[in-house]
Amino acid sequence: MARISAKLRFLILIIIDSLIVTFSIFLGYSILEPYFKGYSIDLLILSSIILLISHHIFAYAFNLYHRAWEYASVSELMSIVKAVTSSIIVTAILVALITRESPFLRLYFITWMMHLLLIGGSRLFWRVYRKYYIDNTIEKTPTLVVGAGQGGSMLIRQMLRSHDMRMQPVLAVDDNKNKQKMTITERVKVQGYIEDIPELVKKFDIKKIIIAIPTLSKKRLNEINEICNIEGVELFKMPNIEDVLSGEIEVNQLKKVDVEDLLGRDPVELDMASIAKELTNKTILVTGAGGSIGSEICRQVCKFKPERIVLLGHGENSIYLIYQELNITFGESIEFIPVIADVQNKERLLEIMQKYKPYAVYHAAAHKHVPLMEYNPIEAVKNNILGTKNTAESAKETEVRKFVMISTDKAVNPPNVMGATKRVAEMVIQSMNDINCNTSFVAVRFGNVLGSRGSVIPLFKKQIEAGGPVTVTHPEMTRYFMTIPESSRLVLQAGALAQGGEVFVLDMGEPVKIVGLAKNLIYLSGKKEEDIGIEFSGIRPGEKLFEELLNENEIHSEQVYEKIYRGKVNYKDQHELYNFITEIVNDFNKEKLINFANK
Repeated sequence: MARISAKLRFLILIIIDSLIVTFSIFLGYSILEPYFKGYSIDLLILSSIILLISHHIFAYAFNLYHRAWEYASVSELMSIVKAVTSSIIVTAILVALITRESPFLRLYFITWMMHLLLIGGSRLFWRVYRKYYIDNTIEKTPTLVVGAGQGGSMLIRQMLRSHDMRMQPVLAVDDNKNKQKMTITERVKVQGYIEDIPELVKKFDIKKIIIAIPTLSKKRLNEINEICNIEGVELFKMPNIEDVLSGEIEVNQLKKVDVEDLLGRDPVELDMASIAKELTNKTILVTGAGGSIGSEICRQVCKFKPERIVLLGHGENSIYLIYQELNITFGESIEFIPVIADVQNKERLLEIMQKYKPYAVYHAAAHKHVPLMEYNPIEAVKNNILGTKNTAESAKETEVRKFVMISTDKAVNPPNVMGATKRVAEMVIQSMNDINCNTSFVAVRFGNVLGSRGSVIPLFKKQIEAGGPVTVTHPEMTRYFMTIPESSRLVLQAGALAQGGEVFVLDMGEPVKIVGLAKNLIYLSGKKEEDIGIEFSGIRPGEKLFEELLNENEIHSEQVYEKIYRGKVNYKDQHELYNFITEIVNDFNKEKLINFANK
């Protein structure tokens, strides 16, 4: 059934109220006519006109024409009482002043009661009509809500009110013993614990499950996901309760649980003061600013209100996109400078840093795709090693205070070109630190990031959408994963901690089997593994089965900050290092590169 427009609804309510007001006073007059003494029809018409005008004024003042009466409750009823009472009192006073006669109180009392009965009844009709006609004609999906706290209660009431959600809350589950058998609304009760979900889904023919526990840890979310892994059932979660209460988003803006939710970790509380000291009112330069990591670093830096950010990148389209995005969001308070430049061109880098004099440089520009760099090794050497050397030397010459290089877990015991070039780049960074240097150089090492351009997840999603199969290189292939925002925040924190020469390592949590990741994605896409299929394509050139964040000789067991460790790596012979770089650029030899990187 089509919705009534707001203007038409307003007009209908005014007409209904006008008829009720006129009918009530004339009916009251008819009932009490034997008791009237000298009460003329003219006086009755005057009373009717004044009452009609005053009613509409007070009805508008108490918002009786713009409420959603299909959701009416006690507060709406009180608004009707206030509006009707006010209009009757004002009418009695005005009629008495105009006619100089005492008001006939019994007439006004009967009119008041009939107003309440008829106006209240006309509004209640909207709710009854919706509940027993519209709601019953709309097909809704049987839904189970996980969590019977504030979030769950808000969500259930919204589902009952809004037929746009097309979900029918059937029951809730909660692990709190005291909430068992508790009635959330007249229709929905808590009927079990989270572990009972598979049985309840079957019993009540549930098609959707919504997690409504805003404080849920990532570990517990994974556990619930395993319990809810039921064929034909979709899993959602409600938005953060603080965002709902602040009005930023609506409670009905549900989000399907995806692999990023399951692999991400609980957020780290950052030392905001120390990071702000490094970024606020400063000029920050980010290389590779159009890439997955570089662009997110820019977004995170913006939160600390720098004076300007220099967005440096080689691809004009990616730099244009991040420049447009940041300008729209933060352009009123931060200056953004898009710069197209190649990190292999030192003269250009030096010119840029001399012009803008950045306080800190975040070096995210790099070639990161392992198999591609096996086919194009000299490009990996030039971009990852020479590019890092050029950027770092330019920063040192222009006395940049902090230089943070984004490294990778593939730099540990590297068997491939990409990992070896990133390890040598780390050596370059550490060799830059000396007593006379005004710049603190630091590398930050972490594993795969969810949702990056080179991530396996977008590939898996495309394969699932195409009907499969999903291709995994090896059944035992294992990787560390971290979300882009988390890795970028920890990069900023590591930069604030840097004294110079460190290789910081981010705690990546537990490693994840890629085949398990593929299975999760198939399930979360609403498909079955037997329909999509998983094929093993074989390990690609340069790949390892397992990644490491530190080798045995590098480990400092204590954290320097939550989820941040400091490696012991320290390479200082700059002369030998630079000779090797010149040699490998002029006469590339993969075996020699990997041997040097594994020193």
